[in-house]
Amino acid sequence: MGRLSLSFVLALVIMYVVTFLVYASVAVSTGLQPPEGASPEVFLLSVLVVKIGIAAAFVLIFYIARQALVGRWLLYAFGWWLMFVIAEVGQAIGPDYSWTEAIAGIVSETIYCPLAALVTDWLLGPTVPASA
Repeated sequence: MGRLSLSFVLALVIMYVVTFLVYASVAVSTGLQPPEGASPEVFLLSVLVVKIGIAAAFVLIFYIARQALVGRWLLYAFGWWLMFVIAEVGQAIGPDYSWTEAIAGIVSETIYCPLAALVTDWLLGPTVPASA
């Protein structure tokens, strides 16, 4: 259970920090603002809650399917990345979400998906017994 928990925490930190850094860089260079009516603190908290859910699903799916996924972390990351990219494009097509936000999201996902998958594969790889 220790490696599973550590994998979740590290995936969450990677996902949140990368997202924060990318969006902060975009905000500084383009003037991108948090959604209207949300303070920066509330916005960052909402992003954290979303990333908790994503990290939990990311790690648990890998853990459950690890016999098939161990060593295939880049393929696993690609599947998640593709899902996120499609979602970003879908949001950008709709209202209240800009292409700048979508591109920032795609950049952050391009960085954090493989990093989180690598760490998860490393921690939950073949040395972990089935009852981890």
